[in-house]
Amino acid sequence: MPRQVTLFTGQWADLPLTELAAKAAGFGFDGLELACWGDHFDVDRAAVDKAYCDAKRQVLADEGLGCWAISHHLAGQLVCDLNDDRSDAFAPESVHGDPEAKREWAINTMKNAARAAGNLGVDVVSGFTGSSIWHLLYSFPPVSADMIDVGYRRFAELWNPILDVFDECGVRFALEVHPTEIAFDIVSANRALEAIGRRDAFGFNFDPSHLQWQGMEPARFVQEFQDRIYHVHMKDAAVTLDGRTGILGSHLPFGAGERGWDFRSVGRGDVDFEAIIRALNQIGYRGPLSVEWEDSGMDREHGARESCEYVREIDFSPSGMAFDAAFEEKHGK
Repeated sequence: MPRQVTLFTGQWADLPLTELAAKAAGFGFDGLELACWGDHFDVDRAAVDKAYCDAKRQVLADEGLGCWAISHHLAGQLVCDLNDDRSDAFAPESVHGDPEAKREWAINTMKNAARAAGNLGVDVVSGFTGSSIWHLLYSFPPVSADMIDVGYRRFAELWNPILDVFDECGVRFALEVHPTEIAFDIVSANRALEAIGRRDAFGFNFDPSHLQWQGMEPARFVQEFQDRIYHVHMKDAAVTLDGRTGILGSHLPFGAGERGWDFRSVGRGDVDFEAIIRALNQIGYRGPLSVEWEDSGMDREHGARESCEYVREIDFSPSGMAFDAAFEEKHGK
């Protein structure tokens, strides 16, 4: 049976949920992955108010939609981040400009995300972790191994108490492996797992776009972490290096013509989605395929509709039998 195709609402937070739900249903989606900002889903309220969760479910049900995951990316970023003024917009105004106050708020609201997910009836929260060592990526001035070790210990120190609450609620956290996070590729993802003792509450929100532009084969990530793919984002990226453009983006905004890579509407970039579907089939992933739509060069409603159609077309169930089984049975082999 094909997987559910959902729309991640983070790029649509300017719209009220009632309006977006109607649009998503019209685009052909099966459900929404609710972002925990805008008016889409308030985890602090949902953690203590089951009726609030039921009302959100009803908004979706009225349009024939379901929900299988929520996203708390922005708050998660603040847990391990250095928290300069750029992230003030991710947190309440009362903690703006105070890095440690933002961190304390983020830790508490991430714990509430697990409680809220339980009340909503979903078992996955996707999001970010932040990183205290991302700024040390390029080793000049020289970066010692001890400095990196401290960053992974800091990640474990801050996230293990959050994951304890996830365990209590029977909910899993799915980190979107992504630049600026504690895990941004296969090697760093393995190291993050080791740092927290490979506990079951922590896995990954697989998003191929962030791996694609770094030069990896995204399907390899699925194969590497077969038991840790807790959620999947369908997002595309295109590398446009031409001898002048750079893979680091040149401090240019998304959509700028001189960037060496950019996000694209699903199916219009370089990601090999067939290889990904085959890898997901091999590991038995039956969760939703959630479209995270980002393309600075395309109208988002057009992009959402065509992305939904594309994902439905590319998704296929694994075979229940070997292709030559009928031949062997026929010939008594």
